[in-house]
Amino acid sequence: MPKQKEVYDYAVIGGGLFGCYTALYLCRKGLRVCLIEKEDQLLRKASLVNQARLHGGYHYPRSVATARMSNDNRARFTADHELFINFNFRQFYAVDRYGSLTDATQFERFCQYLKIPCKRVGGHPMFNFQRIEALYETTEYSFDPVLIGDYYRQQLQTLGPNLQIYQQSHITNANADGSAWQLELAQTQGPTYRPIQAKAVINATYAASNAVNALFGVPSLQLMHEISEIALLSSPPLQALGLTIMDGPFASLMPYGRSGLLSLSSVAYTHHQISYENKPRFDCQNQRSDCRPGLPADCNYCPVRPRSNFAKMEGQIRQYLAEHIPLHYYRSLFTIKSKLKASHIDDSRPTEISILRENPRFYCIFAGKINSIYEIEKVLPV
Repeated sequence: MPKQKEVYDYAVIGGGLFGCYTALYLCRKGLRVCLIEKEDQLLRKASLVNQARLHGGYHYPRSVATARMSNDNRARFTADHELFINFNFRQFYAVDRYGSLTDATQFERFCQYLKIPCKRVGGHPMFNFQRIEALYETTEYSFDPVLIGDYYRQQLQTLGPNLQIYQQSHITNANADGSAWQLELAQTQGPTYRPIQAKAVINATYAASNAVNALFGVPSLQLMHEISEIALLSSPPLQALGLTIMDGPFASLMPYGRSGLLSLSSVAYTHHQISYENKPRFDCQNQRSDCRPGLPADCNYCPVRPRSNFAKMEGQIRQYLAEHIPLHYYRSLFTIKSKLKASHIDDSRPTEISILRENPRFYCIFAGKINSIYEIEKVLPV
C-alpha cells in the first residue's frame, strides 16, 4: 500500500544552523514545515566545525561588503545568543612583517571607515614582535557551537505539529506539479521511501548545494570545496586571549566559545584537499560508499579522513608567540567547507539567498558566517 503523502508549506533541506533557523522562523509564522537532514543529528558539520568567531568585520579588510554584513548582524545575533557567547577575552589582530596583503595604514583606514574599534598596541608579553609589525586590540567575541547546537535542537522540539524533522533522509526525486513540489524522500541508510508535497523548497545544504539544485533543475552555484581542519588545544597563558594574523597565508588562535579550549586555524594548513568541481569530489570518497559528491558524509567520523596538520599549524602560530607559551593539543574537527570561486579575489564570504525558480518557488541559501542567519527573513514572503 502506498504511503500517505505529507503536505507542507515549506520543505527545508539541510539541518545546519541556517536550515534550523529558517525552519524555526517559518514555523513561528504559523506555517507547516519539514526539515530534512542527511545525518542522524542536526547541526553536526560546518555548524560545529569552525573557528567560532562572531565576526565584527575585522577579518575582511579587502572585502568591505562582507565586513559590513558581518558587523550589521552582529548586535542582533549577540543579543539573541548571549548565553552562548564568550565575551571574556581580549582579541588582537596583527600585521605580519612579511607578506601581508594589508598593511597597518590600510587596516586602520578600513576600521575607521566601518566605524569599528581598533586600538594599536605597542607591545605585549605573550606575543613576538620580531614577526609582528603592528598589533591591534579589537572588539570581537566567540560563540560556542556546541551550546548553540543544543539550543536550536531544543527550540525545534517546542514547535509541535508545525514541524516534522526527517533525519538520515535525503531527496531522491523532485517534480514541479502546478504550484507545489512533489518530492520523494529516502532514508540514507535504508530502503524506505516517503512521498511529500511542499509549496516551496529551501536548499540550505551548503556543501551539497549544487547536488540539490540539480535535483530541482535549477542553476548551479560556482563553488569550490575544501576538506578543512580546526585544531582544538589548551594553553593557560592564552586562555583569555585571541590572535589573528592577517591578511595572507597566516593563522588564527582564539577561544572556542565557552569550552575552555582554543581553536587554531591556518590559511596554509587548515585546508587539506581542494575540489574545484561544483560538487565536492575528493580522492578519499573512493574508499567509502556512503560519501559521494552528491551526498557528502560527516568527515569527523570518517576512517579515511586526512591526518591532522596540527604540528604544522603549531609551528606557524608559534612564530608570533613568546617562547615560553605552552600549546597542548586536544583533538581536531574536520568538515567540508565550500565557497564561491570568485571569493579568492578579495577573500570575501558573501551571503547569497537566491530565488532560483518561481511557481513553485525554490530558494538556495549559501552562507558561511553565523551572523547572517537573519538574512533569510528579508527574502521569504511571510
